[in-house]
Amino acid sequence: MSTTIPTFKCVLLDIEGTTTPISFVHERLFPYVTNNLENFLNENWNSPELQQKVQLLREQAIKDVNNNLPDAILIPESNEMDEIKHFIIQNIKWQMEIDRKIGSLKSFQGFMWESGFELGELKGEIFEDVLEAFKRWKGEFEIQIFIYSSGSINAQKLIFKNSDKGDLLGYIDGYFDTSIGSKLEKSSYVKIAKEIQIEPNEILFLSDNVKEIIAARSAGYQTAIIEREGNAPLSDDDRKNNIILSDFLQIFSHASFQKSS
Repeated sequence: MSTTIPTFKCVLLDIEGTTTPISFVHERLFPYVTNNLENFLNENWNSPELQQKVQLLREQAIKDVNNNLPDAILIPESNEMDEIKHFIIQNIKWQMEIDRKIGSLKSFQGFMWESGFELGELKGEIFEDVLEAFKRWKGEFEIQIFIYSSGSINAQKLIFKNSDKGDLLGYIDGYFDTSIGSKLEKSSYVKIAKEIQIEPNEILFLSDNVKEIIAARSAGYQTAIIEREGNAPLSDDDRKNNIILSDFLQIFSHASFQKSS
């Protein structure tokens, strides 16, 4: 009697719109930063870690100005503490308004979110099917699970550790952020495959972002677009050229991801 087993040894997962509702990111995480920036700076100003994050923002701002990025805001080195805080707030809000996916901003956001999770002011939201899929991938098939998100690795861990489904860190084998490269570049997925030492064609990448899917597929990955409520609408070509899933559990019965043994 034949049984079906996955065609992949590893899943690589996006977070926003894939494991977690987009609304959580845009209506809870992002506003938490913008609404609490001033108080957070005041309460943590003497923290060496905060000053390190600020220095990263400052260095990025200099690069932005040198690269003639429109509306870039410098963060001065000054003895006037209130002046520095003012420009930090303006810089971060400007970057968030244009939805930048850049390391210095993501690092600062993650630092603030860590405080919010520790205080119980934030709790990660995970779709119901994600936990069930994690259990089956690990329990039935020994599939490795990795996360690849534009959010910092620290922020990724916070979401899964402090989730509304409990602490999920035990299911996850590793994390990647944009320090390995842009999620829109083929080279990033090539690097990830080399780092986890799994052949690209044995990795299944799941994301709601079509451009990310194209980049991963060009590196030889298996791919599927996750279509959740609130995600960006898909075009007719997107539907024609890709496997579309509404939840992770469909993977277990989808012919494209099964082989007989």
